[in-house]
Amino acid sequence: TFFLDLIFVYISFFILGAVLHAIGLDALLAGRGYGFGIVVIVLYYTLQEAFWGRTLGKAIAGTKVMKVDGSPISFGQALVRSICRFIPFEALSFLGGHGHPVGWHDKIAKTKVVSVSNQ
Repeated sequence: TFFLDLIFVYISFFILGAVLHAIGLDALLAGRGYGFGIVVIVLYYTLQEAFWGRTLGKAIAGTKVMKVDGSPISFGQALVRSICRFIPFEALSFLGGHGHPVGWHDKIAKTKVVSVSNQ
């Protein structure tokens, strides 16, 4: 789902940047590209996962995020998952796992991603 969500994040960058430009606030972006990117990514993941338990990429892939006990995640857990994605080398945390790899953003937030058909 990462690559699907990456496409939607870039679309979000473009739309938000165009809106800020149209209303004359594009100066907010000048020299602040990284900060803008972090905010968009955190909002993209946090809001969707907190309210629906899934991002657009997860919806397409047929997966959902939930607490390890199977209940819906909280806003705080969604925020922790989003922030943990910025841990250096976090993508490498999926190596191993004996067929069931779990990333640090799930371990730290005490969440898991499951197939919607397996609920």
